[in-house]
Amino acid sequence: MRRATSPVGPPPPAPDVTSRADAGPPDGDAPPPVDTSPDTDRQTGPVLDTPEPQADVNGGSPVTVDDGRSRPPLDLLIWDAPNIDMTLSTVIGARPTAASRPRFDAIAAWFVEGAGDPSAPGAAEVEACVFANIPPQPGSLQRWVEALRGFGYSVFARPKTQPDDDIDQDMLDHIAVRAHSHRLRRLVVFSGDGRNFAEPLEDLVRDGIQVVVVAFSEVAGYAISSDLLEFIDIEDVPGAFVEPLDRVRLDALPADGAWLRPTRSLRDFVAAFTARRGG
Repeated sequence: MRRATSPVGPPPPAPDVTSRADAGPPDGDAPPPVDTSPDTDRQTGPVLDTPEPQADVNGGSPVTVDDGRSRPPLDLLIWDAPNIDMTLSTVIGARPTAASRPRFDAIAAWFVEGAGDPSAPGAAEVEACVFANIPPQPGSLQRWVEALRGFGYSVFARPKTQPDDDIDQDMLDHIAVRAHSHRLRRLVVFSGDGRNFAEPLEDLVRDGIQVVVVAFSEVAGYAISSDLLEFIDIEDVPGAFVEPLDRVRLDALPADGAWLRPTRSLRDFVAAFTARRGG
């Protein structure tokens, strides 16, 4: 038996854990968590290498893989936590606060709504996965991870012990696992990492899968310029932020123009540039 990189579903909510919806170490009050009961969450389970009977959700012949096992349809969300956190800091030119971090409850609601009526014939299962690097001293990240699980997200956590430790391949591996165990219908990837995702995601579109990239338009040129990928600015997801971000979007400029502030001091940049050139 080969298990996928996410568990069967979220655990029962712990009464002493304060749920958080924002995309980073928590501070402040949290909204009530959305319903993540197994009956409505339709979260996927382990992937079995041996054939396993599946219900025919399409009312006809089930979709099968080479071993004869049927594959239920699936809408999958992948969240690249290091990339979203880094690009958010770049876009607003500051360390994100609770008010400027994405709201995972609203994003879950938007994603599940896009999957359609769960009682309709052929309804897709839904799975949302957050991939994160965890430093040796996680601190308040433990509460953040538990809050994500309470909102119905699976979390893949990899220790960050070296600068080049990354989760890129883990995300691609999980997409491949789900493409094997299910019939991927819609893949929503929250990441501005074109180096990692551009080619694999376009290949999935060529295979007939709807692929939506959600990121900040300032850093998602690979998706915006693609003829195959759909792109949504993360700030356009309804309710994703408590208040508008302090940013100027080139795709939404006011008629009389706008100033875009530098994201770092000119002197700091020149000092770093001079040090690199001298080295």
